[in-house]
Amino acid sequence: MSRPLSTYVVLVCVLALAPQLVLAQTGASQFAVGIHLATVASSEFDETDVGVGGLLSWRPNGLFGVDAELTFYPSDFGDNPTFSASRVEGLFGVTVGPSFGAFRPFVKLRPGFVRFGEAPAPFPCIAIFPPPLACQMAGGDTLFALDIGGGVEFQTTGRTFVRVDAGDRVVKYPGPVIATDGTVQNQSFFSHDFRFQIGGGLRF
Repeated sequence: MSRPLSTYVVLVCVLALAPQLVLAQTGASQFAVGIHLATVASSEFDETDVGVGGLLSWRPNGLFGVDAELTFYPSDFGDNPTFSASRVEGLFGVTVGPSFGAFRPFVKLRPGFVRFGEAPAPFPCIAIFPPPLACQMAGGDTLFALDIGGGVEFQTTGRTFVRVDAGDRVVKYPGPVIATDGTVQNQSFFSHDFRFQIGGGLRF
């Protein structure tokens, strides 16, 4: 990965200490369901993807949370001709952050996947090896993803909430391929996408 590993190490250490940290706060277990709007700025393809999705989360106390989230990106993706008709993203992981009344800042670490759909029309590719990345992806593929970042939750009433997230979505692309910058990637490689999300829901 091209970004400094120190940020990731700090986040992983915080999350690894979560079982001990949760003892520092008490609170009733809470479940939540929500909907959200997400935008992803792809660094590999220099495009912005917009999707909608749903969230299911569980907070056993005031500090520690568990997320399960699915997001659907319905638009075509890639320069003309497009190589993916739609994408489905699944992220499953943890959040850690204290509650200050109605306000809860948190950090998050959520591994998962991004499923690229097949090209909406026959995708022309030149017969070379390795192939361009778009040609490799045109048949549809499921890639590993990792969402690292943070956010904040606001308890708007006794049961409803608003949540804002931002972070780095790391995507592992297959190799060998020719990346979009023209370099040959002989092995699988990682790209970094800025991901922003806003949504809300209901706690019970």
